[in-house]
Amino acid sequence: MNKATDATTTLQEIKEISSKFVHDRDWDKFHSPKDLSMNLSIEAAELMEKFLWISSQDSLQEIEKNRSDIEDEVGDVLFCLLQFCAVAKIDAASAFLQKIEKIGKKYPIETFKGIHTKYDKL
Repeated sequence: MNKATDATTTLQEIKEISSKFVHDRDWDKFHSPKDLSMNLSIEAAELMEKFLWISSQDSLQEIEKNRSDIEDEVGDVLFCLLQFCAVAKIDAASAFLQKIEKIGKKYPIETFKGIHTKYDKL
C-alpha cells in the first residue's frame, strides 16, 4: 500500500479499504454495532493509556518519542469508528459536520473564545 496522507486520501477511500479488509477475512459477522462501539472504547482507552500519568506538556513530547505506537492506536480507533459507521449506515462526514454545527450554536465564538467553561456553567 502506498503512503496515504490526509491531503491525498478521502474518507470514502479509507472506508472502502476498511470494509474490504473486514469482508476479505469474513469478519462482518463479528462486527455488530454493540461490539464495535465497545471495541472503539477499548481502542480509545489504549490511546489514552499512552498519556496516563504524564503532564499535558509532556504529552506533546510523548508523541514524538513514541509516534509509531501512538499512530497505531489512532489507526485502531479510526478503523473501529469507520466500521461502526459502515455497519450502522452512518455517513461519518455528514455526522461530523452536523455535530460541528450544533457545537457552534452551543458555543458561539463571541461568548466562548478562549474559554473552556461548559455552556451551562456560564
